[in-house]
Amino acid sequence: QTFKMALPGSRVWRKFFTPFSFRSIHLQVKSSPACTASRRLYSSDNVLVSKDEKTGIATVRMNNPPVNSLNGSLLVKLRTCFEELDKNTNCRALILTSQKPNVFSAGLELTEIYPKSPDHVAPFWEKLQDMWLQLYGSRLVTVAAINGHSIAGGYLLALSCDYRIMAEGNFTIGLNETQLNIVNPFFLQQMMVDTIGYRQAEMSMMMGALYPPDRALQLGLVDKLSPMEEIQTVAEEETKKWLQIPDQARVITKMSSRKPLLDE
Repeated sequence: QTFKMALPGSRVWRKFFTPFSFRSIHLQVKSSPACTASRRLYSSDNVLVSKDEKTGIATVRMNNPPVNSLNGSLLVKLRTCFEELDKNTNCRALILTSQKPNVFSAGLELTEIYPKSPDHVAPFWEKLQDMWLQLYGSRLVTVAAINGHSIAGGYLLALSCDYRIMAEGNFTIGLNETQLNIVNPFFLQQMMVDTIGYRQAEMSMMMGALYPPDRALQLGLVDKLSPMEEIQTVAEEETKKWLQIPDQARVITKMSSRKPLLDE
């Protein structure tokens, strides 16, 4: 019981995993030869990928019905997808969204945690950490087009992106893990603090609070709201603004600020 409770939230659980060593290659724009047009982007039934060859913007759509629960298989597919796009030198940005209207992601698949043994839970959390490392440490401009509920692990995905746009409507967003007797991983706690400040993050995570879009914008959980029917267009327009910044300066600045957390 102590193992299971300490594993996700405290830094005790890190001893079970291979420490992440920050790669210097992420501090510069990759200079390898451009990929050929025929190179296949990583895609699967649960992760749908399309790419605008003119702008270099890829759109990744989660497709794990009914609510895009993050099970072990989906975490591995997302990590692989993010890694492939990061390696593709013709790709400059990634928009993460849901194929399922009204639900971005409802978070972790709880049957992967309860009532599992530590031997099962530890590899699952490792998959979660590996996916986060790849997304949070990506050289790409990453924009979350949150087209529905974004809860717990679902918000972890959005929070790992550079910019967050949420659809207006009767949706909720936030980290409600404590209501389920789960402790947030240390890196998720720190991202929340970095995003909305220590006191607001502390209260929000301890209470397991979920917020409607307007309150989420006020707190800084998201950066912009959009009508549901326009969210993909708004995300693409915002991404193009980010791409006006020279890649090298943007990537170095991003990685310099994120390196301490990535290295922990």
